[in-house]
Amino acid sequence: MESKNSIELIQNIQKENLYAQTVQQLNKDFQLANIDKTIEVSLKPNELKEALNEFLLNLFTNHYDSYLNLLYIVDVSEKELRKVSNKILSEMIEEISFLILKREFQKVWLKKRYSK
Repeated sequence: MESKNSIELIQNIQKENLYAQTVQQLNKDFQLANIDKTIEVSLKPNELKEALNEFLLNLFTNHYDSYLNLLYIVDVSEKELRKVSNKILSEMIEEISFLILKREFQKVWLKKRYSK
């Protein structure tokens, strides 16, 4: 179930019935990174994607240390980050948003799978 973009990933998350848990994990990691941001579980997938993109762009341009801290807390792969670092800013943010969602979903999926 490899996703190519954020919308496809979110659709897969919904198929697994883990959408709410993934958004909750994202909010938990925001808190761990000392970021005052909450994403509502009630957001539709495209709204979640846009909200995360907008938020990351703001963090990247105005609070770079918090942005880096969030990537560390979420545990986004440095190898994957290097692949997107040479793109224009809007594409880079889009792909980093995807990487964050993918990692948060992995955490939730693994927790569900191995906590039985």
